[in-house]
Amino acid sequence: MLACAAGSAFAQDKNLRIVIGFPPGAALDTLTRLMAERMRPLLGQTIVVENKPGADGNIGVETVKTAAPDGATVLIAPVANMAIFPHSRPADLRYDPVKDFEPVSHLANFQIALAVNAGVPAKTVAEYIALVKKDPKFGDHASASQGSLPHFFGVMFARTAGIEMTHIPYKGSGPALQGLAGGEIKAGIFTLPDALTISRSGKARVLAVSGASRSSLAPEVPTFKELGYAIEGYGWYAMFAPARTPKDVVDRYARVAGEVIRGAEMKQRLEQMGLEPTGSSPAELAAILRNDYEKWGPVIRASGFKPTQ
Repeated sequence: MLACAAGSAFAQDKNLRIVIGFPPGAALDTLTRLMAERMRPLLGQTIVVENKPGADGNIGVETVKTAAPDGATVLIAPVANMAIFPHSRPADLRYDPVKDFEPVSHLANFQIALAVNAGVPAKTVAEYIALVKKDPKFGDHASASQGSLPHFFGVMFARTAGIEMTHIPYKGSGPALQGLAGGEIKAGIFTLPDALTISRSGKARVLAVSGASRSSLAPEVPTFKELGYAIEGYGWYAMFAPARTPKDVVDRYARVAGEVIRGAEMKQRLEQMGLEPTGSSPAELAAILRNDYEKWGPVIRASGFKPTQ
């Protein structure tokens, strides 16, 4: 008990450094800075956000892995670094998402969406599947990059629907969205906020979303599950601490992060960014991480993805 109390007091005496593996201006950076601003008065600590971009976020992850487990450093990372890369890029990783980190709190989800060019004669997922079976060229579909979560969600969808689909990776969301809007590619799988940017311009239609329930961003769009396709998947952001960080410190950060992320103003800001605020206990985040690791492994192996491609 004395050791835990000392650990908690020591953490409160220090600045809190929140590390992210992406540059300023990215969605994760915005989320992190909103969190830091609101956590400061609740924790009574100075909070510094440190960007460590590189290696698709892995530089930031490695920075926190090697930090002292004293409560002075935490990581906010996306699902890709913690549950996707261990399957898709194992040779590149110098960390173990389970052994090297303590789960703190799940912060926010974002959904994945299937969209088609406005000229495609399919207004439902069933119509799109029938179209692909009739003409496989309609199965050519874009995503922002190879090895991305939308790429692998497309693999999951094709397997469930019993169709052949060819993934066409673009170099970023912007070019992929432009390709779909201009008809260069007939379909695409994107994060829902990205898909809505062109569907609302009338240049594409969003046919379904990946969540357990419809998104407040597009309540008119059904989920794959409600249409009879037993698939579900979220992108997410979550907070982790170095392994062996004292439990009382982890619990304190989880409690404050949850309070902040569920606040009315924060909820409104995040929904404007296309994020669904959550907040969780460390145990709940550990279960989410474990479930997503087990979910995406078979999908990634089925895709035949190789990081050198």
